Amino acid sequence: MDAKGRVSIPAHFRRVLEDGDPAWSDGKAPEFVVVYGDHRRDYLECFTIDSANDVDARIDRLPRGSKKRRALEKLFNGQSMPMSVDETGRIVLPARLRQKIGIGGEAYFIAMGDTFQIWKPETFETGEGDVDAFLDDQPDGFDIWELLDEDEED
Repeated sequence: MDAKGRVSIPAHFRRVLEDGDPAWSDGKAPEFVVVYGDHRRDYLECFTIDSANDVDARIDRLPRGSKKRRALEKLFNGQSMPMSVDETGRIVLPARLRQKIGIGGEAYFIAMGDTFQIWKPETFETGEGDVDAFLDDQPDGFDIWELLDEDEED
């Protein structure tokens, strides 16, 4: 990341953004949504337009005025911003987002299916402890792919 907050989005992430932007076409900048969330979130989550629309539709199905809906509207809609990738494959992270996650010279990108996250590298390394602890609690012979089967049972 340079001093102006410009950071290059990995090429394969840009392809996902293009595929998830219904208004995108060759020569046009793909658009997406960056969710920065509240004080508990120490990374930025980037949603394709399609993914953001899906989340919005799910929020809309919740009862109007419910605590869950109000919290999701605040955290997803109120603490997010639309962005686009420039012609060189970069985005400009505003200073307040950089300050929020404490990011400076380097950014760590991690794919999360139809979203991706931007982390300060050191924070990512320490923040993954909960996933490691979950995996450590699994029985001997545990296969991570079993988690997919659990979803089908719900």
